[in-house]
Amino acid sequence: MASSLRLIALTLALGAASAAHAQDKYNVALDGTFAPHAMPKLGGGVEGFNVDLANAVGEKLGVEMDITATQWSGLLPALQAGTYDFIVAPTTVTEERAESLLFTEGYLNTDFQFVVKAGHEPVTDLKQFAGKTIAVNKGSVYDSWARELEPEIGWTVESYGTNADAVQAVISGRADANVAGNTASQWLAKKSPELDISYNFVTGKVWAMPFRKDDAATRDKVEAALECLKLDGTMAALSEKWFGVTPPEGAAAVTVQVGFGEPGYNGYDETPHEATCD
Repeated sequence: MASSLRLIALTLALGAASAAHAQDKYNVALDGTFAPHAMPKLGGGVEGFNVDLANAVGEKLGVEMDITATQWSGLLPALQAGTYDFIVAPTTVTEERAESLLFTEGYLNTDFQFVVKAGHEPVTDLKQFAGKTIAVNKGSVYDSWARELEPEIGWTVESYGTNADAVQAVISGRADANVAGNTASQWLAKKSPELDISYNFVTGKVWAMPFRKDDAATRDKVEAALECLKLDGTMAALSEKWFGVTPPEGAAAVTVQVGFGEPGYNGYDETPHEATCD
């Protein structure tokens, strides 16, 4: 009953926001080479979790989403220059970024996910990897993290030129596990019968959509739509489609915040609001 009332309230709020800020189209952008969030598809264009998410937000708002796929390095500068209304690429919320950008609440957790060869015994503690060989992408954040923990855990870290090569080392038996981003690892395991997802190291970080600092109205409007997608099961369905994982209770993909933005960061508006959904 409480969930139904929350959905009804969110519907009314979205309607009011649309009337106050009528707009037929949003110009948004993402990195078109970050699988499975956005990647080239046969016949042209891009596909992926964040492409579907952007279109689902547009559908909730009743607007067209003009999605540009470009290089990650240029996304945030182009947003600040007014080229895009907001960014739909996975963007980690950090204190530094929150000083110059507004963020929605998080929509996915960004963690460190281990993958192992199919049939491997379950791992519930990092220390179970003691004596094991961990394959990583050379120079990545996962490489430096694993090497920092090498003396404490007692694993051996081997670096490869690409994460695909690191994963192949696991499949061939040259390494016991690979660690990389949770969504990319889950996607690989979903489409590779030789692999299973294993231990997930929780970072406490989330991905959210960034906006210009002076555009709280659009941020709040888009976040209201995002909250509806969490409440009506769309986010869970997209997670299952692209990652093969049902978000657990408390995950960013299914958690609606009280205010607007990500709690604990600059730009968070703690004023309570009710989700209003169709």
